Amino acid sequence: MAQLLSPLPGTFYRSASPDQPPFKADGDGVAVGDVIGLIEVMKSFHEVKAEIAGKNIRFVADNEDPVMAGAPLADLD
Repeated sequence: MAQLLSPLPGTFYRSASPDQPPFKADGDGVAVGDVIGLIEVMKSFHEVKAEIAGKNIRFVADNEDPVMAGAPLADLD
């Protein structure tokens, strides 16, 4: 198992906007470079991209959760 970590502190969002589907859903596969969410810092949004590939993503951070840099966002098999 591997973890995808937050690159910076802020608010984690699983989709680009409330009316959009999440970038990835629990159980999805992930390739290197896939966007798994956004971190909002002072009204600026930064894409969180997977640095490793895997399958069966399971999010440990909920949508709109405040996160710290290095905090786990999701687990991958």
